[in-house]
Amino acid sequence: MEKIQHSHVQVRGLKLHVAQIGTGPKVVLFLHGFPEIWYSWRHQMIAVANAGFRAIAFDSRGYGLSDHPPEPEKANFKDLVDDVVALLDLLGINKVFLVGKDFGAVPAFMVAVIHPERVLGVITLGIPFLVPGPVGIQFDLLPKGFYVLRWAEPGRAEADFGRFDVKTVVRNIYILFCRSELQVAGENEEIMDLVDPSTPLPPWFTEEDLEVYAALYQNSGFRTALQVPYRCSQLDYGITNPKVTAPSLLIMGEKDYFMKFPGMEEYMKKGIVKQFMPNLDITFMSEGNHFVQEQLPEQVNELIITFLNKN
Repeated sequence: MEKIQHSHVQVRGLKLHVAQIGTGPKVVLFLHGFPEIWYSWRHQMIAVANAGFRAIAFDSRGYGLSDHPPEPEKANFKDLVDDVVALLDLLGINKVFLVGKDFGAVPAFMVAVIHPERVLGVITLGIPFLVPGPVGIQFDLLPKGFYVLRWAEPGRAEADFGRFDVKTVVRNIYILFCRSELQVAGENEEIMDLVDPSTPLPPWFTEEDLEVYAALYQNSGFRTALQVPYRCSQLDYGITNPKVTAPSLLIMGEKDYFMKFPGMEEYMKKGIVKQFMPNLDITFMSEGNHFVQEQLPEQVNELIITFLNKN
């Protein structure tokens, strides 16, 4: 961990926090989800660097040690796409492997669709090919108390989270998102109420890890984090006939709650997703949950490095 180098770089008017390790000629750019941060990729960055690649992860705008945009309530996925391309330009990187987890998969897909000339390959964890917009996930089929719908309501998550310190919020979300069932609150409860305070952290997520996350989110708060992804996923980004032709890998935990989203298991297991990613390989991990890269790092690292060496 101490070999990972940290810096702030000016990208499109904002200072973004960037973590890097390794000096190989091929570059792997890691894109985090929520409630994650650059640190979510700690195991993968070191492994990829040891395998001869240059590993880069950054805190998305408004997350961790990166600046908030001037108007967080207007932030959207196109901003993340433009940030990725601008960061690559700034660092003098022509082509890159993109690795995205959770909502970090979305800008990975969008960059591969809009800027295919910049992409050597795409690996995503926990999310199959999805482009945000009105025809993406069938939100109308999800229960009204589902966390995605609750957090999309301006002010609702802020009030829910505001009852606790940041460390407890991150802790609760990690515990909730480890489970294989959808996170649905009843009519008279909020998402944070779904976690019993006596529930222990998962064994692969230490108190020290939680401290790192808490410090980073203490710095940034949740203002931009609730906008991207939860309050901008239904915007129309003008992407028609999307297709990713780059070599691709989807790593999916069988116990990831995302498998319970309407139609998702069929979409992946029947190969429908390959209509959009013809060069996609899919690996299902029988014990994997939503945080598979932290839960089973050695297995995930092996899958990632095998893919990188092949492409």
